[in-house]
Amino acid sequence: MKFVFAAGGTGGHINPALAIAGTIKSKHPDAQISFIGNKTGMEAKLVPQAGYDFYPIEVAGFQRKLNFTNIKRNIDAFYKMFASTVQAGKILNKLKPDVVIGTGGYVCGPVLRKAAKMGIKTATHEQNAFPGITTKALCKLVDEVMVAMPQAIDRLPKNREYTVVGNPVRPSVINTKREEARKALGLDERPMILSFGGSLGARRINESVASVLGWHANSKKYYHYHAIGKFGMSFVPELIKSKGVDYENLDNLRITEYINDMDLCMAAADLVIGRAGAITISELQVQGKPSILIPSPNVAENHQYYNAKTLADVGASVLIEEKDLTGDVLIKAVDELINHKEKLTQMGKKALETAVFDSNERIYEVVMNLYLKK
Repeated sequence: MKFVFAAGGTGGHINPALAIAGTIKSKHPDAQISFIGNKTGMEAKLVPQAGYDFYPIEVAGFQRKLNFTNIKRNIDAFYKMFASTVQAGKILNKLKPDVVIGTGGYVCGPVLRKAAKMGIKTATHEQNAFPGITTKALCKLVDEVMVAMPQAIDRLPKNREYTVVGNPVRPSVINTKREEARKALGLDERPMILSFGGSLGARRINESVASVLGWHANSKKYYHYHAIGKFGMSFVPELIKSKGVDYENLDNLRITEYINDMDLCMAAADLVIGRAGAITISELQVQGKPSILIPSPNVAENHQYYNAKTLADVGASVLIEEKDLTGDVLIKAVDELINHKEKLTQMGKKALETAVFDSNERIYEVVMNLYLKK
């Protein structure tokens, strides 16, 4: 039993692949599982750390905004597209997998195209509500197309079937309950706000959250945990202090570069403020958390906006586009929610109604059905 995963670029593509691989391994300890990814991507570090064999290829994406620099990049990407297909073929010939599964990123294109041409069973998983170019192209070639959100089907070719499977979410996020999380964090019954802008940080979110902290922190009416992100560390601490918030000496605040115990923090939160990556959306759903979502405008096809709409359209979230975000706008949105327990409860219920709790099992079933057809 041999499986190959193609995933790369961001944690949002790599972590679902690792979750699926873990499910297969838990049920079939003798299964041989390998990964193909970009040699310069996050996957080159994360996959070996998880204990799987990693085979690098060199691939690059095409730039849509045309200028002299991007034209040069596109020429380079064009040559890498052919070279990576050859590299993928050599690796697949060596590994001889029964099934190849793609979970997103440029690397999926050459790997799954080559696997399909070689007659290997193939499947791809789209995490976002607005499918990427790679997924749309692969729809014509792969045996199975899985989508996390039903809204994605409306934006894909109509001449085939799709399976809605959700996004894999870590068991610790699904299973951690609010009361046990608050006890573990040492919180009393004051409302807790959780905010973040991604591992690198988001400048506009950091600036607006600093204003929110200036508005409420010294009153100690709320707890507030905020992740600044890597690039925010150079200016956000001083920005917060400029708002009159001595956060290092306030026990209702926790301001850090990164939140390592997200399972506890999200379970404990009464309101979550953040980006709208696919995995964040799924975590909000399984935890049944009300949210204020600020989609990143710097992603392909503006897909985070459409992810956020899946929750905003059912009344589970307030959507604020970054172009409209200011400190005052965010303060108003938080103020209208955090003190209205009934509204927060209703929003949380709406989020929970959209959740998929058995995503790993659904994906496993699709993959195993392909394995049995090999």
